[in-house]
Amino acid sequence: MTLCHVGLGSNIDRDHMIRSGLLALQREFGELTCSSVYLAPAQGFTGADFYNLVAGFDTELVVKAVAEKLRAIEFEHGRKADSRKLTSRTLDLDLLLYGDLICNNQGLTLPRQDIKQYAFVLAPLAEIAPKLTHPVDGICYADMWANFAKTGLNLQCLDLRLLKSG
Repeated sequence: MTLCHVGLGSNIDRDHMIRSGLLALQREFGELTCSSVYLAPAQGFTGADFYNLVAGFDTELVVKAVAEKLRAIEFEHGRKADSRKLTSRTLDLDLLLYGDLICNNQGLTLPRQDIKQYAFVLAPLAEIAPKLTHPVDGICYADMWANFAKTGLNLQCLDLRLLKSG
């Protein structure tokens, strides 16, 4: 079994898309460990604020199969094959970590650089996997988050009850 971590984000119909995305991940991969939901402004473009979180799960699938399943879930949630980066999203699923795998081929870069670049990725990852270490840097995510530059940071941890159905 390989421990995977996936970043989820949405800024279109956020409540529904995040709930539905988590259910789809659970259907495909089984039990999930989920962080809190974080509210963060769009990065690199003007748009509605995003809901972001990280989910972890164990899988026996190879990395390519995991990536393909994530892409299929995005499409099921309205993502277009020709969608551009830095635009609003119904559901964005980014494979952040696949165990300790380090790779940069066939359009897949692991560990994903977003971990070190964006608070909305690192904060939820550090929340659910604080002692796990970055495969390249060897630094645990709790320490990485503690040392992350937080000046001017606009990130808000939301109460998960906001995402209850009904």
